[in-house]
Amino acid sequence: MQLQELHEDASVPRNIRRGAKEAREILRRDGESVDVRVASAITVLDDLVNDPNVPIHGRTAIWNIMSQLESVSRTNQ
Repeated sequence: MQLQELHEDASVPRNIRRGAKEAREILRRDGESVDVRVASAITVLDDLVNDPNVPIHGRTAIWNIMSQLESVSRTNQ
């Protein structure tokens, strides 16, 4: 999973790795609808992608993850 790879990437600042872990945990929650989990994870990732300390490869990875999550959200509507 890309979120796991981002979480383990030592070249990415620690706060970004923590955010990737948080988004991953949000997506794994039980008891919430898929749309709610996806929206919550996208919110976390959106905050991360706007951090000026994110390296280009990290920002690209976050955009890719967000795009995939938006696709999941659209298919569940």
